[in-house]
Amino acid sequence: MPAYVIVNVDVLDEEAGLAYAAVAQKSVLSHGGQYLVAGSTPQPVEGTWDSSRFMVIMFPGMDRIREWYDSPEYRRAREIREGKARVGMLFVEGSPPEGFSLPS
Repeated sequence: MPAYVIVNVDVLDEEAGLAYAAVAQKSVLSHGGQYLVAGSTPQPVEGTWDSSRFMVIMFPGMDRIREWYDSPEYRRAREIREGKARVGMLFVEGSPPEGFSLPS
């Protein structure tokens, strides 16, 4: 079953943010992840939203997310962003509602 990483990010240091993004993206792709959404201007319409960027990343399953998150490659990315970005991250397992299809 597909699983997703949902990320809210506030970058405090743009240079470090770019370095983090490069390392993180490579690690995501090498672990079977696929970026579904990446946006820099979320527009809240209900509730509160305290980040300026967000992403949704799909993996083949929750086990692959855990492998990615605990990998040396992504640990390096987390070290790069330490103190230079505020990040909120969720892991969620699920399939699209009936009648919807995932990008290929």
